[in-house]
Amino acid sequence: MLQILLILKFYRCLDFNKMDEEPEIAKRWEGGYERTWEVLKEDESGSLKATVEDILFQSKRKRVIESHGQVRLGMMRHLFVVVDTSRTMDDHDLKPNRLTSTLKLLEFFVDEYFDQNPISQIGIITTKNKRAEKLTDLSGNSKKHITALKKAVDTTCIGEPSLYNSINLAMQTLKHMPGHTSREILIVLSSLTTCDPANIYELVKTLQGLKIRVSVIGLSAEVRVCTVLTRDTGGSYNVILDECHFRELLMLHVKPPPASTSSECSLIRMGFPQHIIASMSEQDAKPSFSMAHLDSTGGPGLGFGGYYCPQCRAKYTELPVECKVCGLTLVSAPHLARSFHHLFPLDAFQESPLEELTGERFCQGCQGQLKDQSVFTCPVCRTVFCVECDLFIHDTLHCCPSCIHSQGMS
Repeated sequence: MLQILLILKFYRCLDFNKMDEEPEIAKRWEGGYERTWEVLKEDESGSLKATVEDILFQSKRKRVIESHGQVRLGMMRHLFVVVDTSRTMDDHDLKPNRLTSTLKLLEFFVDEYFDQNPISQIGIITTKNKRAEKLTDLSGNSKKHITALKKAVDTTCIGEPSLYNSINLAMQTLKHMPGHTSREILIVLSSLTTCDPANIYELVKTLQGLKIRVSVIGLSAEVRVCTVLTRDTGGSYNVILDECHFRELLMLHVKPPPASTSSECSLIRMGFPQHIIASMSEQDAKPSFSMAHLDSTGGPGLGFGGYYCPQCRAKYTELPVECKVCGLTLVSAPHLARSFHHLFPLDAFQESPLEELTGERFCQGCQGQLKDQSVFTCPVCRTVFCVECDLFIHDTLHCCPSCIHSQGMS
C-alpha cells in the first residue's frame, strides 16, 4: 500500500514539473479576446487619456477601411425596428434599465438614420406578452418616431416576446414595397425565449423569397434561432458587451446595406415642391390643414404656408414625405444630394508615416499642425489630412474638400 502511494506521488510530481516546463499557451476560450490592458501606457503626467483616444481612433479608422470599398449602397431603404418589451427589459444591467437605455439609444439612432438616409423610411414595432403591435408605421418623419419612443418609456414590460408575430407584422408591409428599395428588419432582443404560433423556420424561407434582410442585436446572450434567421436572410447578429458597444452596433445599421445585383432598376417619380407662404393680406389667401394631421393628433393646425404636391396640390408641412393622395414621393434637392454619396462611396485615404512626408506638415482640412504618427493622403488629389479630418470626411462629409475645390477652380 505504501509503495502504491509513493508511485502516485512520484507521477504527480512529474506532471507538475511537466506543466512548469511547458511554455505559456493561451487557453482556447482566451483566443478571441484582446489583452487591452497591455496596450495602455501612461504619459509623463500619469494619464491614460492619450492611449485611450488612440485606441478609439484606430477602431474608427478600421471601420473606415472596412466599409469604404467599391460597393454600391442602396439609396432608398424601408426599415422596421422591432423592440423587445418583455419582462426581461426590466433588468438593470443597463442603467436605469434595459428598456429606458434602449429607447434613448434608438432616439439617437433615428436622428442619425434620417441624416444619412433622408429619402428612406422607418417604422417601429414592439413585442411583449406573445403579441406584436406597431408603435409607428413606415414614415420619413423623424419627429413622429422620436415622440413615440419617448412615450414608450412608460411601457409595462410583461410576458415573453414573439419573434414570429413581430417579423410577420413587418413583412406584411415590407412585401408591398417596390423592388428597387431595400427591405430590412432590425430586432433588439432581450429575452432568451420566444413564443411563436407557428414554425419560424418556414417564415425564414418566406423572407428569403421576398428578399427581406433581418438583423438582430441581442442584449443577453446568443440564441440559435436568431443565428439561423440572420444567416439565411443575409443580416448580422451581434450581442452587446455594454452600453457603448450597444450604441456602436446600432450605428452600424445607419449605413445602408450593399445593393443587391438582382434589385430592380427603374425610374422613380419624385416631386420637388417649394415652400409657399401665402400672405394674410391677400384676398384669396385662406388657411388650410396639412395632410400630416390625418395621422397625428398633435400636429400643426391651420396655416398659410407649406409644401404643395406638384401633382395633386396636397399640402404638407415638412419633407420628405410620400403624398397620401397621389402616392408621389416629395423630397427636396438637398435630400437627394445627401443620399447620392451612397452610390459612389469615397475611397479610403492612404495611411503613411509622418516621417515620410515632405514639405509643410499641415493638415489641409483643419490647417492644424500634423502631430500624429500617421497622416492620410487622398488617392486622387494627393492632399494630406490628419486622422480627425479623415474620419470627419468619411463619416460626415463623404467627399474630399480638396477635390471639390480643384474642380471648382477648373
